[in-house]
Amino acid sequence: MLRDRVRLASVSAARAAGAFARGAAAPYHLMKSMAIAPPERLRIAPPDIRTTDSTVADQIHAGYFSFEGKTVQARGVSPFLVTAPSEGWRRSLAGFSWLRHLQAFDKKVGLANAQALVAEFLSLPKLPPDDPAMEPAVVARRLLSFLSQAPTLLDGAEADFYDAFMLALARNARLLWRALAGDGARGADRAFCAIALAEFAVCADTGRKIAPHVSRALSAELDRQILIDGGHVSRNPQVAVDLLLDLLPLRQVIAARGLQTPPAVLRAIDRMMPMLRMLQHGDGSLALFNGMGATALDRLANALAHEDTRGAPPVNAPYAGYQRMEAGDALVIVDAGGPPPFEFSLSAHAGCLSFEYSIGIERVVVNCGAPSAPHLDARELARATAAHSTLIIGDRSSARIASQHAPRRRAGRVLAGPYNVEVERRRLEGETTLILSHDGYARDFGLIHARELTLLTDGAALLGVDRLVAAEGGVKHAEASDVALRFHLHPRVGVAPRADGAIELTLANGEILIFEAQGAVPEVEDSIFFAAPGGARKCAQIVLRGTAVAGAEIAWSFRRRAGGQVPSARQV
Repeated sequence: MLRDRVRLASVSAARAAGAFARGAAAPYHLMKSMAIAPPERLRIAPPDIRTTDSTVADQIHAGYFSFEGKTVQARGVSPFLVTAPSEGWRRSLAGFSWLRHLQAFDKKVGLANAQALVAEFLSLPKLPPDDPAMEPAVVARRLLSFLSQAPTLLDGAEADFYDAFMLALARNARLLWRALAGDGARGADRAFCAIALAEFAVCADTGRKIAPHVSRALSAELDRQILIDGGHVSRNPQVAVDLLLDLLPLRQVIAARGLQTPPAVLRAIDRMMPMLRMLQHGDGSLALFNGMGATALDRLANALAHEDTRGAPPVNAPYAGYQRMEAGDALVIVDAGGPPPFEFSLSAHAGCLSFEYSIGIERVVVNCGAPSAPHLDARELARATAAHSTLIIGDRSSARIASQHAPRRRAGRVLAGPYNVEVERRRLEGETTLILSHDGYARDFGLIHARELTLLTDGAALLGVDRLVAAEGGVKHAEASDVALRFHLHPRVGVAPRADGAIELTLANGEILIFEAQGAVPEVEDSIFFAAPGGARKCAQIVLRGTAVAGAEIAWSFRRRAGGQVPSARQV
């Protein structure tokens, strides 16, 4: 019976154990010649640990498809045949990650709707290679979604749908196979493609032949992309979250099959978990560095819930280029690294030495963050140094980022940036200090940006000094440029300049901080916070201005009002 073919069951572990991690190394060029046959059945289905949303299911049932800030009403037409309002919308639709939400609807109606929509996609004529639905990352997401939703999609399915579905699994796997063997997949996409192929190899009865080669390909990508301290080579925290949400189900299905999990998979998971907690503020959100936008707290929580051991978050990630200082409920997280490798720099920001500061669950100093889909036109603006809480010279970013309109291989990638970023951590009685510097302005201005950040042990104050130092062999401009030291404030922070030149900050919980500066007069200007859950929000920024000359120095401090009094001033 057809239902017997659908049943997801384990095969003999004695015959299969070790097959996934076994085999001689297969060069990528040999992978092109290997055939992937449609499976007769799936032996197991991976879980999808992302949360479901019944409102999304309601919208889809009503014919509304909302992705990447765009909504299309199908009006009785297949959503796959309508003109996509954006490439991002098309990618999300064709990735089928939304299938999981249909489980939150009435089971019978949700099943029928899911099968009908998948059948519509499977019946499409061959899509052209330049269709966003055929991009390797989208194909990988589609394969992962089909595998995880297979028990629902194949429940009581007709023979024609069953065969078309299995054929689609094999075709998607072949596309990913070719993308990994060639240069179709680049950057972080290669890891996602390898994960999808690995799940196919574990779940499909035709996957045993390719399993050893896929295992080696996945291991190679993870070892290349996951740094020793757990950061992703792109330096984008969101990439690590997304990888964990796919690696954790893979680990589960490998264990359920009684197979040997590749050590690289275990290493990657074990390293990424603490790294994410290092970048996490008291409100649960991740620091806004290098492409990180609004944190999907449910996804992050689902990933971190699988951490086997939980100690204190690390404070030093030298390979990923991040530093953390904690004192009481005060927290400072610093971008202390240069740009990632060219291939992985598509989302990187020019925010070297920028920092974020929070007290308990209240964010105080932030970076502007990456814009969500409705504001992608502001992407280049958000990546500039001026959108970060750090120093900028001559309104020129510390890293040079190619325009989105540049040739395809260069578009949006970092072309040049700080080459030498130095970090020193000092712990003295009563305080922790980070001494940092970068040479991102050495070439154009002949200057090094040096920054000291000191967090008092009781968390009562954050003290800073920003200096400009002459760079050896640097070019000196005939005319001095302006320098701006920016502190972007979270939208929940109230700002009130005082008559004495200080600025009073009121947090949402009522706590008051006093900002003071020496060597510059604080000014309050408008800013924009791109990483709010509901979209971009207006916020304020404190700006300290000066002249970009060697020896210039600006000292500043954030002090918490204790018992109605501001802690006594301390020479910075």
